[in-house]
Amino acid sequence: MQALPFLSAPLLSAPLPSAPLLLARLLAAPLQGARRLPTRASSLTLRSTVVELAVLAGHLLLYPTGISQERPVPHPAPGPAPHPAAGPPDGHPSPEARQPAPGTPSLLPTEGRAHPPVLLLHGFIDNRSVFLLLRRSLHRHGWRHVEALNYSPLTCDLRKAAELLNRHVEEVCARTGHRRVDIVGHSLGGLIARYYVQRLGGDARVRVLVTLGTPHSGTRIAPLMSAHPIVRQMRPDSEVIAELSRPAPNCRTQFVAFWSEEDQVMVPATTARIDHPDLLAHNVHVAGVGHLALPVNGTVAAGIREALTSAETAEGAADVISVA
Repeated sequence: MQALPFLSAPLLSAPLPSAPLLLARLLAAPLQGARRLPTRASSLTLRSTVVELAVLAGHLLLYPTGISQERPVPHPAPGPAPHPAAGPPDGHPSPEARQPAPGTPSLLPTEGRAHPPVLLLHGFIDNRSVFLLLRRSLHRHGWRHVEALNYSPLTCDLRKAAELLNRHVEEVCARTGHRRVDIVGHSLGGLIARYYVQRLGGDARVRVLVTLGTPHSGTRIAPLMSAHPIVRQMRPDSEVIAELSRPAPNCRTQFVAFWSEEDQVMVPATTARIDHPDLLAHNVHVAGVGHLALPVNGTVAAGIREALTSAETAEGAADVISVA
């Protein structure tokens, strides 16, 4: 598979530049507000802060392992049926017969017999290592096609990233034989995927879009970081956020947005909800889970699996009704 510019641009190998800022906010904000909160809320905030710090430390250690772009394992296409006389004594086709013809695309036609492919898209200045536990969870529960994508931190336009995501989705559909995919996006990754779905016709390819701590209405955190163009596009007054608020009639994608009041990166926390009259969206509130912990939290992973399975069940029921 030829690497896409969106996916193969070199990523920064240094620790996350935003880590000191996030660390300071994680430490300061909950502690300053703890005295004004009820006892239970204060305890929940402090506990989520401790978990966030642990997740941050672990992720910084894993970060180098996700710098390189993941290369999907090629799946050989079925070769032409061998002549009976040419086969070996056990009746199995020879290795030559199993090889696809030159120029034949590598397809794995599992449409209707396996879960749709799941694409995992990370957040700002991050990489695919953030999804280590989530992808293991999906694999363990029967999802065969799970791919974690990298996009370059040098990307300066969310809309351009969405266009290149479109190319990758088309490639995955061609390679796996599936007509549609599911996407799980953390933070900025969810916003890129939503723009692709809502503004670039991606609803024809994306069955379910799950977002984790995504600033659907824009976030006001870290004004000093707005020097980066893509951070400005995540501000509430950006053109991108304005575009996403426009009508989106007949959008076919189902949206599931996980959000938490302990998410210190979403300001306000409710910006991670999807509130759009034309979108089929389900907002899932999770208590005591911070921004960095969303992709590694076991309860969130179970919720993602349930959302994807429910969509398949509903899809299957609709097919039965249409056939009847």
